[in-house]
Amino acid sequence: MNKFFYILLVFTVLNSCSEYQKALKADGEGAIAEKFKMGETLYEEGKFEKANRLFAQIVPNYRGKPQAEKLMYLYSNSFYKMGDYYVSGYQFERFAASYPKSEKLEEASFLSAKSSYMLSPVYTKDQTETKEAIEKLQEFINVYPDSEYATEASKLVQELDFKLEKKSYSIAKQYNQISDYPASVRSFDNFIFEFPGSSLREDALFYRLDSAYKLAMNSVELKKTLQFGIVNLKKQRLETAKEYSDIFKSSFVNSKYIKDVNSMAVAIEEELKNYSTKS
Repeated sequence: MNKFFYILLVFTVLNSCSEYQKALKADGEGAIAEKFKMGETLYEEGKFEKANRLFAQIVPNYRGKPQAEKLMYLYSNSFYKMGDYYVSGYQFERFAASYPKSEKLEEASFLSAKSSYMLSPVYTKDQTETKEAIEKLQEFINVYPDSEYATEASKLVQELDFKLEKKSYSIAKQYNQISDYPASVRSFDNFIFEFPGSSLREDALFYRLDSAYKLAMNSVELKKTLQFGIVNLKKQRLETAKEYSDIFKSSFVNSKYIKDVNSMAVAIEEELKNYSTKS
């Protein structure tokens, strides 16, 4: 009995493959409708690559026809299901532009934006595509604030925003690790300004202080003439580091970094005493 069913299964699979190959090679008016029908069946069965190949052959034949809307939606979504997000984003965008009154318009607009989200790389790589995805998802939310997809779109935007935060934070911390403290301080300043509500704020404030502290403590006495007088760079850097330590302590009293911060604050105060006695 098992052998019989196995043979039947093999026969069915081979027969379906043969029918598919026939449909691919078929030509003429009747073949176009048959390809659409078989493509729909394959699509419903989750065989998106096969369906896509059939749809691709008949898309030009349905331009301007009533069935074109359905075909173009299935064609666009088959790319999405296959994971070809560059093409699915483009095709869904075309669908939305071509069928502004379609009942699938909202879904197509969302999937176009989500295709961009799927193209966003890991945070360590260039984030151009991440920024583009945020713009498209935010545009969808603005156009369809009450959409059933709005909640998911908002979550995707938050996820991409955090990716940008991690990218910015990692760059600033890398400067700290290679002892490029001026660049680290600048980068952390930018991060804190751009992402005021970040979950990485505590770490950013600490490493900004750490960079400013090391920059100040390793500075030599150097006086620089500016427009409004002479400035001692070491003293100026110590004062900046003190400001950063005060900001950190007022923001995160029970921080995991608080012992290190207090230790740096004491050392900064001791160094600054030298300048109060000089004056």
